Amino acid sequence: MPPRPFLGITVMPEYYQYESIEQVLDNLEQAGATAVTTSPYVMELADEKTGHREPPLDGGAGSVRVLDRPLWGQHELFMRTAPSFVPNSLSYQGLRYQPSKATDLTLREGPIVERFIKAAQGRGLKVYFQIQAAIPPGYRVQFGGPVNDDLPRLPSGKIPQNRVANNGSLASPHILDYQAALISDLCQQYPSIDGIRFDWPEYPPYELDSVFVDFCHHAEAAAERMGIDFASIQRDVAGAYHHLHHNLTSSELVHLLGEDPTNRALDLRSFLSQFPGLLGWVDFKARLVEELLQSFRQAMDEAGGNQMELIAHAFPPPWSHVTGLDFQRASKHCQGICVKLYGMHWAMMLNNYGTQILRENSEITETDLVHTLVHVLDLSNAANYQHLADYRYPPPNQPHPIDAAAQIRKIEAARSQTQDCPLYVLAHSYGPVADVVERIRLALENGADGIWVNRYCYLSDEKLAGIKELLHGVEGK
Repeated sequence: MPPRPFLGITVMPEYYQYESIEQVLDNLEQAGATAVTTSPYVMELADEKTGHREPPLDGGAGSVRVLDRPLWGQHELFMRTAPSFVPNSLSYQGLRYQPSKATDLTLREGPIVERFIKAAQGRGLKVYFQIQAAIPPGYRVQFGGPVNDDLPRLPSGKIPQNRVANNGSLASPHILDYQAALISDLCQQYPSIDGIRFDWPEYPPYELDSVFVDFCHHAEAAAERMGIDFASIQRDVAGAYHHLHHNLTSSELVHLLGEDPTNRALDLRSFLSQFPGLLGWVDFKARLVEELLQSFRQAMDEAGGNQMELIAHAFPPPWSHVTGLDFQRASKHCQGICVKLYGMHWAMMLNNYGTQILRENSEITETDLVHTLVHVLDLSNAANYQHLADYRYPPPNQPHPIDAAAQIRKIEAARSQTQDCPLYVLAHSYGPVADVVERIRLALENGADGIWVNRYCYLSDEKLAGIKELLHGVEGK
């Protein structure tokens, strides 16, 4: 009989606060989970003025999302959080960023996280924390964020105004210092966890402007330290950005695809010859991400967490080329990399890019632009998607408009770059039952070392049963 597949499920603390630790663990075990990820915070109900929506809005596009598993009887709600522990103030002394203060909520509900860790490990599950890589205070994605001085910037020096992810600049020493302190604190507060998963240890590319960073003064200082010609990179990236916003034509888009639009080898020679600094910019971002991950590993080791795994989340190729997360470089410092299969985000991102480009260029047609973006991002082989509206954030009952073949190619591309580092597929649980189970099946059958499912809040009992049936079939082969 083949070994049991590695299956991890992300469960945020509010679910075992509401459903109970035992009920959550029973559900995980019945689905076949071997690991669980949670986070070091606790939550309570709030209102729209004092809290944040759960599930997250994803820049507004995700307002169609609702929870499959209700919280306190609600499928969408507002919440506020507090750390599940009392932060060690000495770890953060003198830093620009400080942890959230422990509150009455911490004292009242915080110990449940430690009880959950012990109970899960008592059942043989590995337990991880998930935190943000560059959004102080880092416990949960919606809360906090950097000051303007530490935000990534466009070549013009402006801060993008339409960002979805509130990440700070990965070159900021203030961000790095805070993350090191947080990691140290967590390793000492929760020494029994098996590892830490870092979300967005890169430059998330949800909007087109977010692709064309980082040109803040921290990045300029880092480039100088690395011996990189920052001015040259800045000039060429600015030129490419201007070209995409003013000079695109449909004939150029057709030329980019070549004579055979089904051939995924894009003809980028003409574009890159105009802006040769783009390749240096891609390399620079990869070096920033590698330094970030190296600093995370060092902080874990120095805090006594040398046995803990460092797991990095990653956008799949081709996005990873511009987010800075080079799988091969990251593999040197990680004990695992999770490549995301988040089809609802991919559709949203194509729509975001296309809407901005179409608005700024009068010499292109929507159809030519959609075909080009689908090809560039490698999202589908289907020829029947002609409009940006065909790619949008899908409602809960609609499959994500991404071909299985495209998902497989992204897994294989990531796998080819990770060498000896385990590659996990991070399959999102949002969407119809069959669509969710299919994503997990693709991961199992196409070279992943394991599967993480994000998140428990979208795992209805029917989805959990579908996962169990899928794994049972795999184990029986």
